Amino acid sequence: MKTHEGEVKVWDPVVRIFHWSLVLFVFAAFATGEDFLKYHVQAGYAVFALISFRVIWGFVGPKYARFSEFFYRPKVVFQYLKDLVSFKAKRYIGHGPAGGSMVIALIIALILVSISGLALYGGEEAAGPFAGFLAGTSSFWVKALEETHEIFAGLIAALVGFHVTGVLFSSFAHGENLIKSMITGYKPIETVEHRPMKEELQ
Repeated sequence: MKTHEGEVKVWDPVVRIFHWSLVLFVFAAFATGEDFLKYHVQAGYAVFALISFRVIWGFVGPKYARFSEFFYRPKVVFQYLKDLVSFKAKRYIGHGPAGGSMVIALIIALILVSISGLALYGGEEAAGPFAGFLAGTSSFWVKALEETHEIFAGLIAALVGFHVTGVLFSSFAHGENLIKSMITGYKPIETVEHRPMKEELQ
């Protein structure tokens, strides 16, 4: 494991570039919306491409990028959250139970909002990869797709809010700057505790 001036390397460049690129394009998608459909669609494509790549990277990337490193049972997640609010939660090198669960939830939500957006684009504008299947769809189904897309978008907004709140609270509770870590890739050695063996989490 690479160390540097009292710090340990955790996040590889791919994870960090993905993270901040996703922040940029999700913000762009929300900022454009129906008023700037062309740019909204382009941002949506970028988000879908990033998420697709992250799913692959979650299986072939380095240790702390892999889903196997931050997939926890609900019981473990709830216990971690309980310990966190009482400032007794164990610290993790990579994503802890709450952070790992949020990553997975965001990936699923972003896949759903992307697919529903592409379906809506195909049905309403007769464009995109689903145009051949959905062009000429009745107004009833177009409206249903629109509402579905908006529901998923609202879910993402809520998840992002919880994510930012969780990062800030965890940074305070553990005495580390998690935002800085996602920029530099490093965490302090002296305060990092190794994740327990999987058997200990069963």
